[in-house]
Amino acid sequence: MDVQETIYRHLRDYADQLTPPAPFTDHVEISGGNIVVIMAPMGTHELAALTIADVLRPQLLAGIVVHTGGDVEDASLGILRRPDVIVTPRVAMQTDGPLNPRDLLLAVEVVSPSNPANDYVDKLAEYPLMGIPHYLIVDPRDGTAQHYWQIVQRNGCPTYDAHVPYVFGDKIPVGDWIVDTTALPRYGEAAA
Repeated sequence: MDVQETIYRHLRDYADQLTPPAPFTDHVEISGGNIVVIMAPMGTHELAALTIADVLRPQLLAGIVVHTGGDVEDASLGILRRPDVIVTPRVAMQTDGPLNPRDLLLAVEVVSPSNPANDYVDKLAEYPLMGIPHYLIVDPRDGTAQHYWQIVQRNGCPTYDAHVPYVFGDKIPVGDWIVDTTALPRYGEAAA
Protein backbone atom coordinates (compact mmCIF):
# COMPACT_ATOMS: atom_id res chain seq x y z
CA MET A 1 0.00 0.00 0.00
CA ASP A 2 1.48 3.37 -1.01
CA VAL A 3 1.43 6.60 1.02
CA GLN A 4 -1.63 8.04 -0.76
CA GLU A 5 -3.65 4.90 -0.11
CA THR A 6 -2.50 4.80 3.53
CA ILE A 7 -3.61 8.41 4.05
CA TYR A 8 -6.88 7.62 2.32
CA ARG A 9 -7.50 4.61 4.61
CA HIS A 10 -6.96 6.82 7.68
CA LEU A 11 -9.37 9.42 6.30
CA ARG A 12 -11.89 6.70 5.46
CA ASP A 13 -11.69 5.24 8.99
CA TYR A 14 -12.25 8.69 10.46
CA ALA A 15 -15.09 9.47 8.03
CA ASP A 16 -16.83 6.20 8.91
CA GLN A 17 -17.06 7.40 12.53
CA LEU A 18 -18.10 10.95 11.68
CA THR A 19 -21.66 12.03 12.53
CA PRO A 20 -22.27 15.41 10.89
CA PRO A 21 -25.04 17.62 12.28
CA ALA A 22 -28.07 18.70 10.24
CA PRO A 23 -28.39 19.91 7.48
CA PHE A 24 -25.57 17.55 6.47
CA THR A 25 -26.07 13.86 5.67
CA ASP A 26 -24.14 10.98 7.16
CA HIS A 27 -22.63 10.42 3.71
CA VAL A 28 -19.24 11.89 2.97
CA GLU A 29 -16.91 12.01 0.01
CA ILE A 30 -13.11 11.94 0.10
CA SER A 31 -11.13 13.85 -2.46
CA GLY A 32 -7.71 15.49 -2.58
CA GLY A 33 -6.86 14.31 0.93
CA ASN A 34 -10.00 15.98 2.34
CA ILE A 35 -13.26 14.73 3.77
CA VAL A 36 -16.17 16.45 2.01
CA VAL A 37 -19.32 16.51 4.14
CA ILE A 38 -22.42 16.44 1.93
CA MET A 39 -25.43 18.62 2.62
CA ALA A 40 -28.79 16.89 2.58
CA PRO A 41 -30.13 17.30 -0.99
CA MET A 42 -33.13 19.58 -1.50
CA GLY A 43 -36.37 18.34 -3.01
CA THR A 44 -35.61 19.77 -6.47
CA HIS A 45 -32.17 18.15 -6.45
CA GLU A 46 -33.62 14.75 -5.58
CA LEU A 47 -36.49 15.18 -8.06
CA ALA A 48 -33.98 15.84 -10.85
CA ALA A 49 -32.03 12.68 -9.94
CA LEU A 50 -35.21 10.59 -9.81
CA THR A 51 -36.41 12.03 -13.13
CA ILE A 52 -33.15 11.06 -14.82
CA ALA A 53 -33.35 7.55 -13.34
CA ASP A 54 -36.97 7.23 -14.53
CA VAL A 55 -35.98 8.33 -18.06
CA LEU A 56 -33.08 5.86 -18.24
CA ARG A 57 -34.68 2.79 -16.62
CA PRO A 58 -36.88 1.65 -19.58
CA GLN A 59 -33.94 1.98 -21.99
CA LEU A 60 -31.55 -0.32 -20.12
CA LEU A 61 -30.81 -3.84 -21.29
CA ALA A 62 -31.36 -6.77 -18.94
CA GLY A 63 -28.64 -6.89 -16.32
CA ILE A 64 -28.03 -3.12 -16.37
CA VAL A 65 -29.51 -0.96 -13.58
CA VAL A 66 -29.88 2.69 -12.73
CA HIS A 67 -29.53 3.74 -9.10
CA THR A 68 -29.69 7.02 -7.22
CA GLY A 69 -26.88 7.27 -4.69
CA GLY A 70 -24.30 4.74 -3.66
CA ASP A 71 -20.63 5.13 -2.83
CA VAL A 72 -18.01 4.72 -5.54
CA GLU A 73 -14.44 4.22 -4.33
CA ASP A 74 -10.95 4.01 -5.74
CA ALA A 75 -8.70 3.70 -2.69
CA SER A 76 -5.56 3.66 -4.82
CA LEU A 77 -6.45 7.18 -6.00
CA GLY A 78 -7.69 8.27 -2.57
CA ILE A 79 -11.18 9.01 -3.91
CA LEU A 80 -14.62 8.23 -2.49
CA ARG A 81 -17.55 9.78 -4.35
CA ARG A 82 -21.34 9.45 -4.25
CA PRO A 83 -22.81 10.26 -7.68
CA ASP A 84 -26.46 11.31 -7.73
CA VAL A 85 -27.31 8.74 -10.43
CA ILE A 86 -25.30 5.78 -11.69
CA VAL A 87 -25.81 3.21 -14.42
CA THR A 88 -23.95 -0.05 -13.88
CA PRO A 89 -24.28 -3.80 -14.42
CA ARG A 90 -26.47 -5.33 -11.71
CA VAL A 91 -23.69 -7.80 -10.84
CA ALA A 92 -21.40 -4.87 -9.90
CA MET A 93 -23.82 -3.97 -7.11
CA GLN A 94 -23.38 -7.36 -5.45
CA THR A 95 -20.98 -5.99 -2.85
CA ASP A 96 -21.15 -5.03 0.80
CA GLY A 97 -18.81 -2.10 0.17
CA PRO A 98 -18.54 0.79 -2.24
CA LEU A 99 -18.86 0.18 -5.96
CA ASN A 100 -15.83 -0.09 -8.19
CA PRO A 101 -15.88 3.01 -10.44
CA ARG A 102 -14.59 0.99 -13.39
CA ASP A 103 -17.88 -0.91 -13.36
CA LEU A 104 -19.93 2.26 -13.90
CA LEU A 105 -21.24 3.01 -17.37
CA LEU A 106 -22.49 6.49 -16.47
CA ALA A 107 -22.28 8.88 -13.51
CA VAL A 108 -24.70 11.80 -13.26
CA GLU A 109 -24.29 14.73 -10.91
CA VAL A 110 -27.08 17.20 -10.19
CA VAL A 111 -25.36 20.47 -9.32
CA SER A 112 -26.17 21.80 -5.88
CA PRO A 113 -26.40 25.56 -5.36
CA SER A 114 -23.99 25.37 -2.42
CA ASN A 115 -20.96 23.79 -4.15
CA PRO A 116 -21.05 23.75 -7.97
CA ALA A 117 -17.25 23.52 -8.28
CA ASN A 118 -17.43 20.03 -6.78
CA ASP A 119 -19.21 18.82 -9.94
CA TYR A 120 -17.71 21.13 -12.58
CA VAL A 121 -14.07 20.99 -11.44
CA ASP A 122 -13.27 18.25 -8.92
CA LYS A 123 -15.42 15.42 -10.26
CA LEU A 124 -14.74 16.42 -13.86
CA ALA A 125 -11.07 15.75 -13.12
CA GLU A 126 -11.63 12.63 -10.99
CA TYR A 127 -14.20 10.67 -12.97
CA PRO A 128 -11.94 10.03 -15.98
CA LEU A 129 -9.14 9.09 -13.54
CA MET A 130 -11.55 6.56 -12.05
CA GLY A 131 -12.38 5.17 -15.51
CA ILE A 132 -16.04 6.29 -15.65
CA PRO A 133 -16.75 6.44 -19.40
CA HIS A 134 -19.67 8.91 -19.38
CA TYR A 135 -20.21 11.86 -17.05
CA LEU A 136 -23.36 13.98 -17.22
CA ILE A 137 -23.66 17.20 -15.22
CA VAL A 138 -27.23 18.48 -14.80
CA ASP A 139 -27.55 22.03 -13.48
CA PRO A 140 -30.99 23.09 -12.19
CA ARG A 141 -29.59 26.54 -11.38
CA ASP A 142 -29.62 27.62 -15.03
CA GLY A 143 -31.30 24.72 -16.84
CA THR A 144 -28.18 23.39 -18.56
CA ALA A 145 -26.45 20.03 -18.86
CA GLN A 146 -22.94 18.96 -19.91
CA HIS A 147 -22.06 15.52 -21.29
CA TYR A 148 -18.41 14.41 -21.10
CA TRP A 149 -17.03 11.16 -22.54
CA GLN A 150 -14.15 9.55 -24.47
CA ILE A 151 -11.31 9.26 -21.98
CA VAL A 152 -7.86 10.04 -23.40
CA GLN A 153 -4.42 10.65 -21.90
CA ARG A 154 -3.40 14.30 -21.92
CA ASN A 155 -0.11 15.28 -20.29
CA GLY A 156 -0.02 11.84 -18.70
CA CYS A 157 -3.43 12.24 -17.07
CA PRO A 158 -6.78 10.74 -18.09
CA THR A 159 -9.31 13.36 -19.16
CA TYR A 160 -12.51 13.51 -21.16
CA ASP A 161 -11.86 14.44 -24.79
CA ALA A 162 -15.46 14.89 -25.93
CA HIS A 163 -17.93 17.40 -24.50
CA VAL A 164 -21.30 18.73 -25.64
CA PRO A 165 -23.37 21.33 -23.74
CA TYR A 166 -27.18 21.15 -23.63
CA VAL A 167 -30.16 23.04 -22.23
CA PHE A 168 -33.19 21.60 -20.44
CA GLY A 169 -35.61 20.41 -23.10
CA ASP A 170 -32.88 18.74 -25.16
CA LYS A 171 -32.61 15.00 -25.69
CA ILE A 172 -29.04 14.04 -24.76
CA PRO A 173 -27.46 10.97 -26.38
CA VAL A 174 -25.35 9.20 -23.76
CA GLY A 175 -23.86 5.94 -24.99
CA ASP A 176 -26.79 3.76 -26.03
CA TRP A 177 -29.37 5.89 -24.19
CA ILE A 178 -31.20 9.16 -24.57
CA VAL A 179 -31.63 11.41 -21.53
CA ASP A 180 -34.71 13.52 -22.24
CA THR A 181 -34.32 16.65 -20.10
CA THR A 182 -37.80 18.04 -20.84
CA ALA A 183 -39.21 17.22 -17.39
CA LEU A 184 -36.17 18.25 -15.34
CA PRO A 185 -37.03 20.81 -12.64
CA ARG A 186 -35.10 24.02 -12.01
CA TYR A 187 -34.32 25.49 -8.62
CA GLY A 188 -36.83 28.10 -7.59
CA GLU A 189 -39.66 26.76 -9.76
CA ALA A 190 -42.88 26.40 -7.82
CA ALA A 191 -44.53 22.99 -7.95
CA ALA A 192 -47.50 22.99 -10.30
